[in-house]
Amino acid sequence: MPCPPQAAVAGAAVPDYSHLVARLSLEEKVHLLTGETAFTLHGNARIGLAPLAFSDGPTGVRGLKFAGGDAVALFPNATLVAASWDDAISEQVGTMLAEEAQRQHIHVVLGPTINLHRSPLGGRLFEAYSEDPYLTGRTAVGYVRGLQDKGTGACLKHLVANESETLRNFVDSRVSETALREIYLLPFEMVVQDANAWSMMSAYNDVNGIPATEHDQIQNRIVKDEWGWDGLIMSDWFATKRTAASANGGLDLVMPGPDGPWGERLVASVQAGDVDEATVDGHVSRLLRLADRTGALASVGAPPKTWQEGLPAVDSLERKEQLLRIAARGMTVVANSGVLPLSSTGSVALIGRHALATVNMGGGSAQVTPPYQSTVAEGLTARLGNGMVISDGVGVRTRPVPADPAYLTDPLTGTQGMQVRLLAADGTELSRRHENASTITVGWDDGLSQLPATAVLTATLSNESGPVMLGGIGAGKWTVASDGVALDAELALAGKDPGEGMLRPPAFAEVVDLPAGSTVTATVSLSTANHRESLLQDASLGLSEESHLLSVGAVGQLAFVAAPAPLPDGDLLRAAEEAARTADTAVVVVGLTDEQETEAADKETLALPGRQDELVYRVAAAAKRTVVVVNAATPVLMPWLDAVDGVIIAGLPGQEGGNAVAAVLTGELEPTGRLVCSYPATDGAAPAWEVEPDEDLRLTYAEGTSVGYRGYYAGNAPAPLFWFGHGLGYGSWAYSSVQIVSNNEAELLVSVDVTNTSERDSRETVQVYLDPAEEDQPVRLVGYAGVDVPAGTTVTVRVPCEERLRRRWNEATDAWESLAAGAQLILARGLGDIRARVSLT
Repeated sequence: MPCPPQAAVAGAAVPDYSHLVARLSLEEKVHLLTGETAFTLHGNARIGLAPLAFSDGPTGVRGLKFAGGDAVALFPNATLVAASWDDAISEQVGTMLAEEAQRQHIHVVLGPTINLHRSPLGGRLFEAYSEDPYLTGRTAVGYVRGLQDKGTGACLKHLVANESETLRNFVDSRVSETALREIYLLPFEMVVQDANAWSMMSAYNDVNGIPATEHDQIQNRIVKDEWGWDGLIMSDWFATKRTAASANGGLDLVMPGPDGPWGERLVASVQAGDVDEATVDGHVSRLLRLADRTGALASVGAPPKTWQEGLPAVDSLERKEQLLRIAARGMTVVANSGVLPLSSTGSVALIGRHALATVNMGGGSAQVTPPYQSTVAEGLTARLGNGMVISDGVGVRTRPVPADPAYLTDPLTGTQGMQVRLLAADGTELSRRHENASTITVGWDDGLSQLPATAVLTATLSNESGPVMLGGIGAGKWTVASDGVALDAELALAGKDPGEGMLRPPAFAEVVDLPAGSTVTATVSLSTANHRESLLQDASLGLSEESHLLSVGAVGQLAFVAAPAPLPDGDLLRAAEEAARTADTAVVVVGLTDEQETEAADKETLALPGRQDELVYRVAAAAKRTVVVVNAATPVLMPWLDAVDGVIIAGLPGQEGGNAVAAVLTGELEPTGRLVCSYPATDGAAPAWEVEPDEDLRLTYAEGTSVGYRGYYAGNAPAPLFWFGHGLGYGSWAYSSVQIVSNNEAELLVSVDVTNTSERDSRETVQVYLDPAEEDQPVRLVGYAGVDVPAGTTVTVRVPCEERLRRRWNEATDAWESLAAGAQLILARGLGDIRARVSLT
């Protein structure tokens, strides 16, 4: 039977905040409902409300600064966490993030991201768990429990149908009610009912013609009323488009501050009768509940929040060990002809740009400032010794990147980093400081009362005499000068995303000859342009003067570009071939970068950037054996698959990433991951592909509920290269004695005997899929369980099947109903490796 709506906390008394709300004037109430700064809220001492602090947090609790903040732990990305298929791992991640938040006095972590991998082109998929709603929801339940059990609030994002980044502020996601209910809202429903998340974030996009921030049906009727949820819904940053419509549509809090479409406009809307003051009271009550839960409301009887002390340092041995094991558990062996793990006696050649500059995190708001980032070269050298041959690979980027801070020295302090001066239009110095990093932000969390007109960045390079790559990143007119060399460039914002200056700023770089130890000064006349006028003039966007997007000023990142000049790809390819010939095994590390896996942009292809495919082919032709490590969180094409002997998907593995890759290559740790999304064989060969809206800004989810493996199994796309759920590990497995232990209205439970037929202890993940009798209902994952099994041993595994996947949405009756009788259960290691079928009678 379908699950009935459940209260968020069954049987729990819900505190009443009406007496506190009653003490506030309308203006005071509205004042609390827009942020004070980019990541903080207003307090009110009269009612015992302390200011709350939020932080982005999918892969680390960054803190209150978008760039250049204190060092924080960099976690493995979401797909690696989910690829463990292990509730204990996701809960451990939540607990560790809560500790990171406590250390920085953060009340709410803005995560997890529980949108789905609808199209493999989605740029932000690395932040989200999976293409499957059940795996996504279950992983998020563990994450939220770990966070909130320690008193730190979680924020589910982004509500809802926010699966791509192209024109994300304006796109209208057209989704059937059935797909919304069965697919895209299901993870939110699971986390509300099973973990009672304390907050959610409403998305940028429209849903079926209505802005997500104004969507009464979703925010009020489903989430708050039907599910009985008592948490707070905040906007994504600058997402709120209209005043009264959003206040009436279920939004509780506008972010960021201090400006926005509420404030005086909301007060006027109440006074005009467009918004009932009781609606405002409801929003304030939800805000006070969030404050109470996170220890920021002293007047309800609880003592003031005491922040936990004695927490692990971000680079402590404890943190390193935790992050190493989490990353390794999510790495996935997708091909192995016996070459993995590497032999302890054979020689190894390590090849590829990603081996020396391992990409450990994606781009956008998920980025943090880690204490260090280990590379595969460092990790393997520590385990195999200096006898290993290491060869750089071909270029993998089309855009310059900020300088490695270790390449820069502040000429005034003599310490790592650069000297930063910010000037007013009349030349008055507004700020002078040392910066440990090579990136700063202006007009955003910079602590200044006015927007600077000029920025001056100065650093001494750790360069040898010869060619150096110099340049800058950020909107403005640049002059980069050193030792008689001067480079000029005028960089302008080009797109329609008001966040472009922060998330994807323009950049330039050139190769110049410099003497060793050159001091370089970059002077930037900052752009005062913003998107306001161009957005208002574009009638297709339909923005009103109330839109929060129009308050985004000339904000953005500035970064110093400086690095040794790269060698030509041809030279690097020849060197890689020679290195491969000298070793028993060549390990080639390829992958994507934050140009492809980032917020605010989608991919155009799944092909590896640059000449990386050619690199793999040429190394494989020269080497005795070849292993490819894919340093990417999302699918890539593998035209060379039949030419190599093993492939590991390493994801974006966090600050211990290089060490984790080395540990799984050598067999120190087993990569027990299973894929969280299907890998298409070619571009376009997926059940859902398009991420770009049509001329009316509509993006139609035409595949309905047949997302990912569901669509492949139904024959809606050519068979994938690798199925969702695929993963070999280092064991081998036999299944027997499949039984339905119970099948009734309350429970569906399956048991199977699993034998580890390999010669080493290993871990298996038993996956159970439901294949409904109805032709219009796709196959779906309904249960999974992981088990550690010694070599040669058989264990019995029991897998409970999720009741919420045994129902369907009836659009005619606007209600849930049970699936028809006659379904089958499938036990599989991904649907490309089915081990058993059993009928449900």
